[in-house]
Amino acid sequence: MKKLAKKLVQDSSIEGSAALRSALKLKNKEIEILHQISRTISEDLNLKDLLNEIIDLVTNVTRCDSCLLYLLDRNNEELILRASKNPHPKIIGRIKVKLGEGITGWVGKERQPVVIQKNANNDPRFKLFHNLPEDRYQAFLSIPVISKDEVIGVVNIQHRNPHRHSSSEKILVATIANQVGGAIENARLYEETKRKTIELQTLSNVSQTIASNQFLDEILQLIVGMIAETMNSPVCSIMVLDERGEELAIKATQSLRKTYSSKPNIKVQRSLLGRVVKEKKPLIIRDVTKEKGYSYPDLAIQEGLRSLVSVPLMIKDLVIGVFNLYSSKVRTFSRSEMQLLTTVANQAAVAIQNTNLISETIAMREALETRKIVERAKGILMREKQITEEEAYKRIQQKSMKLRKSMKEIAEAIILAAEIKT
Repeated sequence: MKKLAKKLVQDSSIEGSAALRSALKLKNKEIEILHQISRTISEDLNLKDLLNEIIDLVTNVTRCDSCLLYLLDRNNEELILRASKNPHPKIIGRIKVKLGEGITGWVGKERQPVVIQKNANNDPRFKLFHNLPEDRYQAFLSIPVISKDEVIGVVNIQHRNPHRHSSSEKILVATIANQVGGAIENARLYEETKRKTIELQTLSNVSQTIASNQFLDEILQLIVGMIAETMNSPVCSIMVLDERGEELAIKATQSLRKTYSSKPNIKVQRSLLGRVVKEKKPLIIRDVTKEKGYSYPDLAIQEGLRSLVSVPLMIKDLVIGVFNLYSSKVRTFSRSEMQLLTTVANQAAVAIQNTNLISETIAMREALETRKIVERAKGILMREKQITEEEAYKRIQQKSMKLRKSMKEIAEAIILAAEIKT
């Protein structure tokens, strides 16, 4: 009996020592992770680099086959895929789930982790994305990323085969998620501030350009150049309606390729861009090379154009043209980018209207001046030739047609001849 009791004590002691060693190993691992996170944050990485560093860290800790990191878009209450272990360039930023939708959305909404050892796709909360190969994986660990007591994202860890997530694994991933939340928010805030600064500087430059004494063509050319550079666009253009409002013609573009700048006018009634004119609201086409009804898909392929956003040039409630911006890759346009384009489009519309008003004023002034000179010439002819006002006007008109000179020039010659005589 004593031997059995002694053995039980020894076994208990061994188990206790093993538990202590395991706990100590876990603590050491946590400290190592915290040090690594601290180094990552102190390197002043941009958001994209920071997210990729987090993906690498989680992957090393869990030895997973797939790791996805979603960030919350508070405006639309949806989680957007921003980074993954095996990058999918074409879907980063395109995979989105609403809060509460799928396992990822559930974790984001409920602020609780989800742990599934196998057959993750059998979970009633599971949502399948056919363009994510990871959806075929069996084991699933999803943990919320929290900053200042608010969910800002979700980390998903997946294994191709059934996998039991140990308590230490869950603790380490939770540690990472809790520690990086603030860093992600700071990186997002920095990028947002930097982007806002660039946009404000662009708007300021556009305003200064419009207020300058340059000609309209130069102003519009500078505007499309600035916006193309700000938004990294291969082609940006301003198209203006003709006098009848039936066609859109390119007024300015920064594209150096003649194939784009010299393309034919676009019919308002038979084109997608015409919809912008008729409906008086922006149009976004995800991929112009595949969009039914797009006027020049072959040209778009040749120029390497994919996504298009077109906003109307508005003067109060009147559309006078459209502002077009293309991307070289399929992409989405943020609310802030749409606001920038709309503001610039309205400024361009004002510049066009002001130029037209100035032109109309000059034309009216010249017409009035011509009328005064013709009236004076008529008076001279009436006195010298003893003819009626109507006959005097006809003589000036006929002389103008015969000599192919303006009536103003003929009238000025009559006045000059009369002055010489006196």
